[in-house]
Amino acid sequence: MDCAARGFGTRCVGPPTRRCGQCGAVAYCSVSHQISHWSYHKEECERLEEQMRRVDLLNEFPFTFTEEATIQVSQKQESRCSFLSKRGLHHVGMWMYECNCGASARFSDYDRSEGWNLPSSSCPCLGPLSPVTKQLCSWMDYFEWRKIHLDSPVALLLHWPLTIYHAIQAIGMGNLTPQISNELRIHYLGPQKELGQLGVFAELQALFPGLRIRVELVGPDVPQHMDGEMIPLCRYSPCMEEECECKYSSEIPNPGDKSTLSSAVSLQLHRGFYHDRYSDITKDSPPPHIVIAPNAGIAAYPSWLPTIELIKEIKVPAVFSDYCEEACHLAACCIKTITGQPLSLPIGLNPFRQPMAVEESPLFLPCYSNCFIFAM
Repeated sequence: MDCAARGFGTRCVGPPTRRCGQCGAVAYCSVSHQISHWSYHKEECERLEEQMRRVDLLNEFPFTFTEEATIQVSQKQESRCSFLSKRGLHHVGMWMYECNCGASARFSDYDRSEGWNLPSSSCPCLGPLSPVTKQLCSWMDYFEWRKIHLDSPVALLLHWPLTIYHAIQAIGMGNLTPQISNELRIHYLGPQKELGQLGVFAELQALFPGLRIRVELVGPDVPQHMDGEMIPLCRYSPCMEEECECKYSSEIPNPGDKSTLSSAVSLQLHRGFYHDRYSDITKDSPPPHIVIAPNAGIAAYPSWLPTIELIKEIKVPAVFSDYCEEACHLAACCIKTITGQPLSLPIGLNPFRQPMAVEESPLFLPCYSNCFIFAM
């Protein structure tokens, strides 16, 4: 964690050991830096104080590893690397991008044989035993439905498709059939580590049975050599057990099998900013039903200005997420300034946020991938 006044004037004189006495969310290297930063910090101090009161709620998950992945990671007693290493997942397949030392690995062409590297009881390598009969509102709901043990770390990757599911429910599109016929079109903005974890999006088949799902992933981090690539996900990512049924369903299904195609997920990758690529993406296909931007960082990147203007123009619901509530608040201010309108969905905690704290958070507040969502 850096001094909250870093970059505001004089150089820092040491580590940030002096926390704000009111909110407790930020820290300073010296009394002088705390005093000089007050004119800026007073605008956020009361909000951060309120957010700090809800820390226990942010850290609340049903998993057997919850304390290890939340409090201990936040306090640097554990790290993402050590967590994954204990489970034999460090630098393995889709898990490679879940720690700092693997984050710089290059994305290569999607490997259709990439699996969970977990036993079948710990991952969704096959379709669900029964369809969803009620709205899923928590990780506990999901794990009970999919019959996965609560010691499994799969939620670290499944938060991507589950956040899509929650976003659709949150904006009132849960009953999709009357609106969408048989295809759900999603424009997914700013993918980063997901580009090495594309297999997890096959879970959308289970979450939206009977629909063909097309996801357009658009962002500057898409590698040049993958621009335009179409990836069909006609099966679930396999487990590590050689005798599991998921190994025998690994072939791409027969195109004549309409029941299989009706639930298939297809991903297409597009390199560049959404406002630059939108006309190309929709040239031969209808507009999206929903735009989703995970961990958007709207207030941090000026490139969001033309994208938000475009979303307002095309009149499609857009759901954003971010790592902490304060980032969402700043984003909401930006959106209101650009569009002249308040949020259509107020900032709310995402029950399907990733259950592992972000290392090196800029605040004493714990941060989680896809932690809060909101919509315009």
